[in-house]
Amino acid sequence: MLSEPTYLAARMVAPMIEKHLAGQRLAAPAEALSQLAPAPPAAVVEVMIDAAFWASLRREEGQAPRISLAWLPPGQATQPVLFGKRRLMPYNLLKLAPAVVQPGIHLGVWHDDEGLYVWGTATGIPPLCLVLEVVEPGLLVAKHRRADGFGKFVNVAILRGDQLQLVDADNAAVVDCPGLQRFLPGRVDARGEADNVLVDLAAAMRAHGRGGLVLLVPPNSTQWLASVVQPMTYPVQPAYTGIAEGRQLAQARWQWREEIQRAIGIVGGFTAVDGATVITHDYHLLAFGVKVARAAHSVPVDQLVVTEPVVDSVARYLHPAQNGGTRHLAAAQFVHDQRDALALVASQDGFFTVFAWSETQQMVHAHRIDVLLL
Repeated sequence: MLSEPTYLAARMVAPMIEKHLAGQRLAAPAEALSQLAPAPPAAVVEVMIDAAFWASLRREEGQAPRISLAWLPPGQATQPVLFGKRRLMPYNLLKLAPAVVQPGIHLGVWHDDEGLYVWGTATGIPPLCLVLEVVEPGLLVAKHRRADGFGKFVNVAILRGDQLQLVDADNAAVVDCPGLQRFLPGRVDARGEADNVLVDLAAAMRAHGRGGLVLLVPPNSTQWLASVVQPMTYPVQPAYTGIAEGRQLAQARWQWREEIQRAIGIVGGFTAVDGATVITHDYHLLAFGVKVARAAHSVPVDQLVVTEPVVDSVARYLHPAQNGGTRHLAAAQFVHDQRDALALVASQDGFFTVFAWSETQQMVHAHRIDVLLL
């Protein structure tokens, strides 16, 4: 039988996660239903979160646990490692945590008449499989694999101690800003596949931990040159087109996705170099290590609107200096001067912001999306 959870936030968020996953299953094509992971009921989600939360507050040999739990039976995992049933409780999770610290390895969780148990490890998991990740003590992320099986997992909820953030799947704050809509889940490209390049690039920028700034500019345009210091230290000539070429490959889906991920990793590496990395909207790398400067015809930005894709969040109107450091100021000024551009800023502390020009509000719109990237 299921143990009685004691973490209040788990009880609050479990029905929301159940509803989200049910909605994703309803939206999936009928022919794909047999390939999807089973959807856990709210009671199961609550117990998983409760056990993971209390395990996250403990230490094993002085180390805080990093754990990833996946809800699925062994038969749906790719190359599972089975080690017998271990009851889902904080002590067992703490002991098993060192085995799953590498990215992409999950502890598989299933149920029997006595309750939930850990059956082993899984690397490959099916689409819409619920994953619960312990990022650090007291910080948990509930997510799932995308319905098409490719790209970064979709975050559903973030729990920080007694704080709960439910991701706004519709990203309602960006409906008036086409540039920011490129980060909406489910956006498709010309071949009908999910276009997750910018989300995956954002994850790559965030992963190296050095912070970074990416400027996305229109193809075949030179207007953006008025907003950077000349000469540029590291122009890329000819432009690197690995991401764009990978998206055009006439190969099996897994092959071209691998090519795209490899190219995104290459571009993501350049973002660790001091200065901005410049790519076009169709993903051609033009330069890196670029210094941003206010255009000669422009004025300093004095206000922007800040939002985040979290249910019930409220827009804030701030001076750019209140929103972050040097990279944030540079991104806001660049987008103010080059209104057909986007700017992506990864902070060293893990925050991630996308800047775009809002025609509706006639100001720079800064959208905090780190809740999508954890």
